Amino acid sequence: MGIITESNAKIHVSEGKLSKKLPVFYNPVMKFNRDVSILLLRALGKKNLHVADPLAGSGVRAVRFLQELPDVVESIAVNDYSSVSAIKKNFKLNKLSVRNVTFHRDDATLFLLNSTGFDYIDIDPFGTPNPFLDAAVKRIARDGILAVTATDTAALAGTAPAACRRKYWAIPLRNELMHEIGLRILIRKVQLVGAQFDKALLPVCSYSKDHYYRVFFRAEKSKEACDSILKPHHLVYYCSRCSVTVEHCSHTFADVGPLWCGQLQQKSLLKKMDKLTDDSFIHALAEESKENIVGFFDLHRVAARTKTEPLKTEQALFLLREHGYIALRTHFSSHAVKTNASLAQFEKLIQSFVAHQ
Repeated sequence: MGIITESNAKIHVSEGKLSKKLPVFYNPVMKFNRDVSILLLRALGKKNLHVADPLAGSGVRAVRFLQELPDVVESIAVNDYSSVSAIKKNFKLNKLSVRNVTFHRDDATLFLLNSTGFDYIDIDPFGTPNPFLDAAVKRIARDGILAVTATDTAALAGTAPAACRRKYWAIPLRNELMHEIGLRILIRKVQLVGAQFDKALLPVCSYSKDHYYRVFFRAEKSKEACDSILKPHHLVYYCSRCSVTVEHCSHTFADVGPLWCGQLQQKSLLKKMDKLTDDSFIHALAEESKENIVGFFDLHRVAARTKTEPLKTEQALFLLREHGYIALRTHFSSHAVKTNASLAQFEKLIQSFVAHQ
């Protein structure tokens, strides 16, 4: 065992190769995941939240919540089937009061079902979140936040399409668009689980980073809201020759999805989060939240089609905006743009731009 520091939290962790078989599971790559959770709860501006961490591992998330959100979190229930004693040691190491903390050593699903519900539930598993979704949806409170992580990107990003069909009831994509498509497939799956229990789950912050997808859903108990949320579930028609999702193309399309085609972010929330940090990734999400556009144009791919040098992202944004189109950066790629221009329109702009250089 060793001791690491994350933010202000000191944590006893198991040494060795990262694996769910470790006696105390801690993933340093997920620090940003936890950072965003804290930032989002601050930006929400809510108080006295009852929080659940059903898959607590080392307990680092719970420790940080109590350290960094003392005015937000009223109580926290910490659960892990194999490492409760280690979690208690980590609380003691950080000299935290446990008067508002309960420790549980249960199967995560049973832990949730045996509870009376929570304002915030964090599902952060090793792999797919599927086994925990039913119980989490049942126990998320009205207007609560359900946070879901998926690390099985092989399925969602198209490396294992059969697994995606089994787990997420959708067809993925394997190219530069794969992470946006995968994220939207994940959102749809969680929403379908919610709709079974008349809970509409609206994504308020969603992103793809490193080896995982992360979505924060706001829960609304309403049959009508469920009906509304299911409407933006669509197949996306994808042209493999153009390598874009476009509406106007003479080539043959393949079906991708179904997937969530609504907003990935709540614009007002991301604006608040952006004001609370100087993190460039959060800033990119806030910028991207200004418009809802499914898919993007990879500038290298478009350059290959037009037989020109790839435009820099700033050039592409300026060119599109100068001609009256919406143009945004995307966190899915540093050399791509989201725009309401069609592929043909974008190619024509590029060719004209290059010809006048």
